[in-house]
Amino acid sequence: FVYERYGLPCFADDTGLEVEALAGAPGVYSARYAGDSCDAEANMQKLLQALIDIPQPRNARFRTVIALINAQGEYFFEGKIEGSIATERRGTAGFGYDPIFVPTGGTLSFAEMGEDAKNQISHRALAVAKLRDFLLCGK
Repeated sequence: FVYERYGLPCFADDTGLEVEALAGAPGVYSARYAGDSCDAEANMQKLLQALIDIPQPRNARFRTVIALINAQGEYFFEGKIEGSIATERRGTAGFGYDPIFVPTGGTLSFAEMGEDAKNQISHRALAVAKLRDFLLCGK
């Protein structure tokens, strides 16, 4: 709408948590997994309950896609990080599913890492880096 109406380049992003044992759910419904009026705590509890009988590792990934539209066209930039879902929430930093997501090769959940460490490796950081590189190349 913004591009069509005003001719200005614009971008938007969305992020989802994809859990292998749940055929990729909650995916694009991550923010409203437990219902439209629910919060992050309800979403985590629903996910943990859905996985209660699934043994570790409970493989998952965070995926972010940024869409850009400008005069040259439409472009998409993806960032993803593989990991697993812990059996219980751990840590107090971050938001959303951070307390139950443990990146592959690590032992700490995103919520235990702290923002600086998480932002070095996160799905969003990877997608934003791709967008930044694209924009710096003069596209």
